[in-house]
Amino acid sequence: MLVLDTDVLSLVQTSRSPEAHRLLDRIRTSGELACATIVTFQEQMRGRLAQCAKATNPDQYVLAARQLHLTYQDYRDRTILDFDEAAAAEFRRLKAAKVRIGTMDLRIAAIVIARGALLLTRNLADFRKVPGLRVEDWTAPA
Repeated sequence: MLVLDTDVLSLVQTSRSPEAHRLLDRIRTSGELACATIVTFQEQMRGRLAQCAKATNPDQYVLAARQLHLTYQDYRDRTILDFDEAAAAEFRRLKAAKVRIGTMDLRIAAIVIARGALLLTRNLADFRKVPGLRVEDWTAPA
């Protein structure tokens, strides 16, 4: 099982860059299920809702609401992994080990470890600090 972190999922959703194409090609050829986490959903929806709230005129709101709807549609067709009891136990273990990364990233890492999955991210510097986390960047050229 593959898990896309927030940054990589955003890249897939909004970009047709060479990085996005490399990532999508590797996912397709891997034969693995590519999932997101409820944490990534929370982060993205919070951002989209903030854009809607900040819109000061109808034209800005049209664009913000369109982004909100596109994000909703993307998640409707995507497997989302929950922050469940197993993830909570991993999160507590990582906190006790004093892993120094952001809380949201630590929650994503806990979900990935609990599921025995591979995290796909461009943020190797932070995620490599997490013991027991399998992490790779599939956007980089081979």
